[in-house]
Amino acid sequence: MSKTVKLNTPNQEALELPVLEASLGNDVIDIRALTKHTGLFSFDPGFVSTASCESKITYIDGEEGLLYYRGYPIEQLAEKSDYLEVCYLLIYGELPNAEQKKEFTNIVSHHTMVHEQLTWFFRGFRRDAHPMAMMVG
Repeated sequence: MSKTVKLNTPNQEALELPVLEASLGNDVIDIRALTKHTGLFSFDPGFVSTASCESKITYIDGEEGLLYYRGYPIEQLAEKSDYLEVCYLLIYGELPNAEQKKEFTNIVSHHTMVHEQLTWFFRGFRRDAHPMAMMVG
């Protein structure tokens, strides 16, 4: 049985909104139907109590200073894992064991060649070009 909340709105019947269960942190009320059914918007300056997206990878609570990737606190990953281990975690959902890390490192190492035409393309940007402009290019 799924959870819902009822919202009483002016001059209308109560609107039933689903509650989505969080894997970490607070559950959320799904208000996607709010405007369609009531003509009203929600007001939450600064997204203080609004989840902006659904993610199976990242959990962020800025007020509490929490950042998790796949359930691991960022501090733990920064202290105990290297870049490729975190890449593996983000792709596959778990940290690699020794054999998985060796295989993944080998795959990445042998597929990192950049075609010479791309090198020339990036040389076309000024040295002080904005990285986002280069990435979009």
